[in-house]
Amino acid sequence: MQRIRLRYTKRGRLRFTSHRDFQRAFERALRRAEVPMAYSAGFTPHPKVSYANAAPTGTGSEAEYLEIALTEPRDPQELRELLDESLPDGLDITDAVEARTPGLADRLTASVWELRLEGVEVADAERAVAAFLAADAVEVQRKTKSGMRTFDARAAVAGLEAGPAPADRPGQGPCAILRLVVRHVTPAVRPDDVLSGLRAVADLAPPVPAAVTRLAQGLFDEESGTVTDPLAPDREAVTAAPQRAAGLAAAPEPTGAGSA
Repeated sequence: MQRIRLRYTKRGRLRFTSHRDFQRAFERALRRAEVPMAYSAGFTPHPKVSYANAAPTGTGSEAEYLEIALTEPRDPQELRELLDESLPDGLDITDAVEARTPGLADRLTASVWELRLEGVEVADAERAVAAFLAADAVEVQRKTKSGMRTFDARAAVAGLEAGPAPADRPGQGPCAILRLVVRHVTPAVRPDDVLSGLRAVADLAPPVPAAVTRLAQGLFDEESGTVTDPLAPDREAVTAAPQRAAGLAAAPEPTGAGSA
């Protein structure tokens, strides 16, 4: 059985698709592309697809991940192209690699988010960010299935900064861009929780809902403060395999102690 890991996006209007909507679209793409999927056992077999830490409905993403299991080997890049052609524009498969290492989900420990705040001056956003980062804790509330829950939005934030929007952006008026690095903790801290925290500590309230996009997710490097590519270990393992095989083939055969 071959396992392939894929990176995909949610762009434009398709950011409003739910995770279940994406699952249905992806399973249709698997059928259209005639992918030799492995199936679960039981009375209602399902294709073996493992989704990892999907973004909330309404947020865009450049870095969603999943893993599929195949009954026959396929070239990852050819498979990526077939699946990408079978999905609607906005749901795009951008990377594929054969799984050679365990624990993809364990390597998704943080995310980088971009929050576009239309109608907010950059100076106001910078003041709010400074107040948020200076706080020891920022308690926010979110409605869950079990009712309202209060938790600290500050502890999970590894980085937060404000800056201006690109000069060529569409639209008029002020616009601030927040870049947020948040650790994946329990309970999960989402970008809208951080916005609630900014409102609590600095009364920052954008006049329109923020446009939120996940730019990256992966293993958080505490030393550099960066989020690394979770597929890199698999790519390195694929590259290293033929090199090891070539090294073994080139190694001289050992001679016996009594040879002449």
